[in-house]
Amino acid sequence: MSDAAIKPALITRVLPDSIAAEIGFEQGDRLVSINGQAPRDLIDYQFLCADEVLELEVLDAAGKTHQIEIEKDYDEDLGLEFESALFDGLIQCNNRCPFCFIDQQPPGMRQTLYLKDDDYRLSFLYGSYLTLTNLPQREWDRIAQLRLSPLYVSVHATEPEVRIRLLKNHRAGQILDQLRWFQKNRLQIHAQVVVCPGINDGVHLEQTLRDLASFHTGDIPAVASAAVVPVGLTRFRPDEDELIPVTPEHARRAIAQVQALQAEFRAKFGSNVVWLADEWFLIAGQDLPPESHYEDYPQIGNGVGSIRQFLKQFKIAARQLPKSVSPPRRWVWVVGNAVERAFQPILKRLNEVDGLTVEMVALRSDYWGQSITVTGLLTGHDLALALAGRDLGDGVLLPSLMLKHGDTRFLDDTTVADLEKRLKTPIYVVSGIEGLLETAVQSPVLAAR
Repeated sequence: MSDAAIKPALITRVLPDSIAAEIGFEQGDRLVSINGQAPRDLIDYQFLCADEVLELEVLDAAGKTHQIEIEKDYDEDLGLEFESALFDGLIQCNNRCPFCFIDQQPPGMRQTLYLKDDDYRLSFLYGSYLTLTNLPQREWDRIAQLRLSPLYVSVHATEPEVRIRLLKNHRAGQILDQLRWFQKNRLQIHAQVVVCPGINDGVHLEQTLRDLASFHTGDIPAVASAAVVPVGLTRFRPDEDELIPVTPEHARRAIAQVQALQAEFRAKFGSNVVWLADEWFLIAGQDLPPESHYEDYPQIGNGVGSIRQFLKQFKIAARQLPKSVSPPRRWVWVVGNAVERAFQPILKRLNEVDGLTVEMVALRSDYWGQSITVTGLLTGHDLALALAGRDLGDGVLLPSLMLKHGDTRFLDDTTVADLEKRLKTPIYVVSGIEGLLETAVQSPVLAAR
């Protein structure tokens, strides 16, 4: 990647009382280079800033170039935030996985919904998953040189012909050699396996999990953990995709199969190594495993143990709930129907507060055409359809999971303001346990502020 392809990094925020604020950096400035090197991304920026003397080239908003010299402590941060973590553009995905959610969306939505990233830098920085099929040798060298570990890898299958069939990419068959590379370089991955019934389940799933577990050895296991996730399908997917939905019977078989392997791996490695996403138990109608099962929650980002963790956090936070509230208030709390059974203890505890009434409305997504839906996939369309004409009390409690991060748009581009107009009722966006409890016990007047 030549410096010519690297754009100066747009600064979107200067942290108060930081070195950058003292020097006079402003929002809209652009960082061109550090000690003569143009950073490709946030990783380069952090690496280059780990020095005591920095010579910065900066473009101000008017386009004028400034040369700035800074002396600081070795590990002291400058206090800059950027428009993007990538200054040289996104490494895009060249696979054609039939279960890719991006290809299961309707046309005409906001452009960012169609970006397919397969970028190891986003994997390292934020835990997003990549397939390793799009990396030229120079990027492998950079991963090793900068010790970018752990990465998060979509494995899906370790048998070359099965993985090639799933990813529609002949380079996909190299996965075992790539895992050996991580092992040789003492670097780690967290793996995920999206199970597509009839393609990579059954004997193929067992082979994949045994192969992954074989790399869970040594003081730095190349495969730190693996998550097994059911394929999620929408009504917009192509007709020729070969995919069938996961049924309760499929889910029960997968649970039994993986739990047998977990017992074997616990005896051998002292860890489950592989974990089932919560969705399997929700689809099967079975109870979730106990909290102790999840060890240190290595796959929480894949929905492995997230419900158990949520319930635990609620139980702790609920100790602060008042015995009563006045005046009385009534809320409608909207969630995906996947968690309806699991969240009953939360609903029961909230309604034990005298004067507080919380009605849970657990929805399937009409928009995506799903019979079982996780909360984060519900859209404005789904809420408008399900809540129209209902008595919504003092307002709707809306989990922030449904919205674009830092925005008020659902996945179908409906905004919270649009929905409020359609339902003629206030909507309160709640983040996590604290947001839910805080808003629920406040009076509607206070919550609206």
